Amino acid sequence: MAKESMKARERKRAIMVEKYADKRAALKAAGDYEGLQKLPKNSAPVRMHNRCKITGRPKGYMRQFGISRVTFREMASSGLIPGVKKASW
Repeated sequence: MAKESMKARERKRAIMVEKYADKRAALKAAGDYEGLQKLPKNSAPVRMHNRCKITGRPKGYMRQFGISRVTFREMASSGLIPGVKKASW
């Protein structure tokens, strides 16, 4: 499980990215790179980190499902993900 403070930081970044998206796009289109540098660092979408929707784990993230590999394995073993067969893990 991820710390609550880390999850909160990610939520804050997501809000900031959404808030500055239009301004960032306009500055990029105009070629105003000095204006881009003046924006907050956390407003850049590159600084976002993928996290498991269930546990908040940052590593082993599977984009197709939005969860970590550990959570995927647990859910597949318990039959919560249809169409997944346990071959060998």
